[in-house]
Amino acid sequence: MSEIVQQLIDALGRDCVLTHDEAAQRSAGAWGTPGHLNVLALLRPTTTEQIATALRLCNEAGQAVVPHGGLSGVVHGASTGPTEIALSLERMNAIEEVDETNKTATVQAGVILQHLREAVAEKGLLFPLDLGAKGSCMIGGNIATNAGGVQALRYGVTRQLVRGLEVVLADGTILSSLDKMMKNNTGYDLKQLFIGSEGTLGVVTRAVVKLEDAPKTRQTAFVALESFNQAIDFLTFAKRSLPDSLTTFELLWQNYYSLMTSAPSPFAPPLPQQYPYYALIESQGQHEATDNTQFESMLETALDRGLIADAVPAQSQKELDWFWGIREFVEFIFTVHTPVFLFDVSLPISNMAAYIAVVQTKLTQVWPQALCYAFGHMGDGNLHLFVTCGQNDHQTHQEVNRIVYAPLRPIGGSISAEHGIGLEKRDWLHISRSEAEIKVMKTIKQALDPKGILNPGKLLG
Repeated sequence: MSEIVQQLIDALGRDCVLTHDEAAQRSAGAWGTPGHLNVLALLRPTTTEQIATALRLCNEAGQAVVPHGGLSGVVHGASTGPTEIALSLERMNAIEEVDETNKTATVQAGVILQHLREAVAEKGLLFPLDLGAKGSCMIGGNIATNAGGVQALRYGVTRQLVRGLEVVLADGTILSSLDKMMKNNTGYDLKQLFIGSEGTLGVVTRAVVKLEDAPKTRQTAFVALESFNQAIDFLTFAKRSLPDSLTTFELLWQNYYSLMTSAPSPFAPPLPQQYPYYALIESQGQHEATDNTQFESMLETALDRGLIADAVPAQSQKELDWFWGIREFVEFIFTVHTPVFLFDVSLPISNMAAYIAVVQTKLTQVWPQALCYAFGHMGDGNLHLFVTCGQNDHQTHQEVNRIVYAPLRPIGGSISAEHGIGLEKRDWLHISRSEAEIKVMKTIKQALDPKGILNPGKLLG
């Protein structure tokens, strides 16, 4: 057994440390074929103080540490090698307080997102972060990646939902600022450094997050659109018609909708498959007497004005699950195609149609059989692309990356809207960040983690 692993066992206790062979029984991730963990050791602390002790010892030894949450990421942001120590927050999973007066929750970083949402719902409150991996992802990982999700149009991304943080720095220093206030204009807002930092600057241990009143009503509809301009006009109209309740506006390109509503998919098409675009739109409100009428009136007016081609509202929980299944059951793509490359990008809404057309054209110029399935959070400028071209070697992957990312630079887009950078997108960071910005990021990394022990190689290289 290595000296550092023995030191960690002595300091934390045997129950907090899984050795190489013990950790190898566990999966290395949730996506693709990740295999089993291959690490020097896996730490499972139960307190912030234990994490501080572990990082102090690792920092003194120059030992690399990779923070682990729910391992649901898709950019290899938590990939861990045989000489590295993984630090799992899974046993720090307490919801410490739900403050109904101030509408905040104080939680440990290992709390599963869905568990938090369910716990606050029992008190008539809502934690509005909502994404496909909510049943396994952890709050600490959501914060580390600045997760977005399907309700960002109304509530914002994780960055807008965090009031305070507790973080352990690379040398074991505990930086605790668990504020509940909306306003705290006392110098640098240090928590923002760690939101989206992917565990490269510190390990998030606890957080105070913002809550909202739980909605009393929910209206959902699938809408067919005859052009992208029509999609833009309808989004504008929906925002104006439902200014306080529009929560979600998801756009699906025709090939994705057709794939997800054709056999062997379990979902039938709620609308005919011939339209070029489809929107899944949702409104959540507080007025049981009027919200449904307002939503239906919005759809009827949009149809009368030619802003949409057709619409079908969900009339039951079964139909609601059906509609959302079409949007969220993305794993189905992997049963039809292999290999598949995943992308999430952000860009001005006005550029979306032209951007996807350019990507599709360039892909088929290289691989005539290539397919690009596009869908995503149009309302907040975020698209997901699933690309398959029949090949999976490194050169192919890099060429696909170039085709997807290069057109973003001239239109001011981003190579990552909500998934982060990790290892997968590290070499393409220059597309979205200037040389000066990257230099400042590296300066911050050097200041907070001078030995480079935290999640080495990720994000900045």
